[in-house]
Amino acid sequence: MIPFDKNRSYRRFFQSQKISIQELRSMVDAARLSPSSRNMQPIKYIISNSESTNSNIFEHVAWAGYLKEWSGPQEGERPSAYITLLHDKSISATYSCDHGIFAQSILLRAVELGFGGCMIASLNKPELHKIFQLPDHLEVIMVIALGKPKESVVIDPVSNGDIKYWRDADGVHHVPKRDLDELIWKEL
Repeated sequence: MIPFDKNRSYRRFFQSQKISIQELRSMVDAARLSPSSRNMQPIKYIISNSESTNSNIFEHVAWAGYLKEWSGPQEGERPSAYITLLHDKSISATYSCDHGIFAQSILLRAVELGFGGCMIASLNKPELHKIFQLPDHLEVIMVIALGKPKESVVIDPVSNGDIKYWRDADGVHHVPKRDLDELIWKEL
């Protein structure tokens, strides 16, 4: 059974806990087997578990917009791998909702393998394009930061409409979620 309750956005990791290329390939394979709008499959991937490449990617990623005082994970807590999703415009002019479907499949497979991750679309895409030396028909969509989670993430009920995640004094990451009955508009 897929552990949906363990699929959180983790932002701090045991950086020394490596993810193998084979494990990363397994995550991409989960995406590959997922549904694709019009079955176009216009997403390509860059997988990285190299410290030097990961360091370059890290420099062009924005972390946790609601945590204004936090600039991202410190050395030792950074991702040990990344999967970058690319739009191949030579296949299709658009990628519809595929990136979300594929990213979620990657994260669910990561959780099955004992890892966690975070989808990040707040990026310096032009710089990543240069780092990866991409041809013009490929554009960066998002990166998924991956690693062995070092933080605890808990689900809280939304209080007074406030959905902003936060960290308590012990570093526990709290994520408010709306009640199921609030989300289900009708039962027919």
